[in-house]
Amino acid sequence: MDYTILKPSADGAVMVLTISRPSALNALNTRFFEEMDHFISSLSDNPDIRALVITGEGKAFVAGADIAEMVNKLPGEARLFSATGQRIFNRLGDLPFPVIAAINGFALGGGMELAMACDFRIASANARFGQPEVNLGLIPGYAGTQRLPRLTNLADALYLLTTGEIIDAETALRMRLVQKVTQPEELLAEARKLASIIASKGPMAVKLVKEVTRKGLEMNYPDGEKLEQNHFGDPFGNEGKEGMTAFLEKRKPNW
Repeated sequence: MDYTILKPSADGAVMVLTISRPSALNALNTRFFEEMDHFISSLSDNPDIRALVITGEGKAFVAGADIAEMVNKLPGEARLFSATGQRIFNRLGDLPFPVIAAINGFALGGGMELAMACDFRIASANARFGQPEVNLGLIPGYAGTQRLPRLTNLADALYLLTTGEIIDAETALRMRLVQKVTQPEELLAEARKLASIIASKGPMAVKLVKEVTRKGLEMNYPDGEKLEQNHFGDPFGNEGKEGMTAFLEKRKPNW
């Protein structure tokens, strides 16, 4: 597929994906979802990629869904648009390596939902966050009502969802919506640095940590413990043996 919105760039084991539709503040439309669907499939088939960074071009990460495309949709068409976005964002979260959102500006509506679908978030100090759908008489459609209270808490989530208030990066950090705030000029370098650190770890271990942690959130605690126990033995005899042997031999592991 020829990408017109996405700009992927690989640097060793780290892939950086830039959303490039700056004239529309990178608003999400049908073409974006088609390209993202294809891009995720290409990553799933690439064993060399161990971390993904997503950012936006211009002054926005993603300023929301494309209102011009949505305005004339009928209810059934709107539900399909929601289902498409949810499916693709879920596929993003299911990638076998961490996905880092490097939020360079506005992350509103669908943009904030995209950021929340990533495994964690780094924000520029000038980033802005919000779910302003209620201002248009709408509700979030890409699982914003579900991810936001799980990342923050019920009260903060309902506050943002019902007021449509836009918050700054420091407020998002206090709400635990983002994990780190950087200066604008340092954002991408910091995201690449973190991605490279993760890429240097045992790839099977990173994959299992992500899988067990995400699945465990959907279980009760004893079942989550059992899930961890079941997967604890997976790296033994292969990657785990190499990592422990390298530790004992005081050398770097050869993954």
